[in-house]
Amino acid sequence: MSKIGKINISIPEKVKIAVNGNIVNVEGPLGKKSLKVDLENFDLNIKEGKEVSIKPKKVNDDSKRLWGMNRSLLNNAIIGTSTGYTKTLELVGVGYRAAIKDKQLNLQLGFSHDINFNIPENIKILVEKQTIIKISGIDKQLVGMISSKIKSFRPPEPYKGKGIREKDQYILRKEGKKK
Repeated sequence: MSKIGKINISIPEKVKIAVNGNIVNVEGPLGKKSLKVDLENFDLNIKEGKEVSIKPKKVNDDSKRLWGMNRSLLNNAIIGTSTGYTKTLELVGVGYRAAIKDKQLNLQLGFSHDINFNIPENIKILVEKQTIIKISGIDKQLVGMISSKIKSFRPPEPYKGKGIREKDQYILRKEGKKK
């Protein structure tokens, strides 16, 4: 049995769920999200618009693997459309700056050139204090992917801790050379 799959998902008041064939449409105050669920292998039960549960029709090794994943994807869609997801990045280093120009994120990270990152349509990026970047959106996977892509431009180095990191991320520090 899947520990995660057994848990019912509670639906907030402003979120509506509709099932059309194999596609589940989730609509909330922040936007719409649609998921493809394999309804040949799973039963999707919506109880009075307040709770959703997903259960496999046949319990075998394949359905156990997919049960928890499908439940998590559905839960992420409900949370994303109701409250959304945010990630906060910090730029640590002398002269490291971020700014938004047009529909691009301009990063000055100590290279000889600036890095211009195109902002996708479904993502909102805010720059606070030139060294703090807030990434928000309704899709958890897309927010994490954009955050990871921006962090990859200058990952934190272990000696001084300079680079782009998530807020409250622990950086394993190394000791420098000794005389």
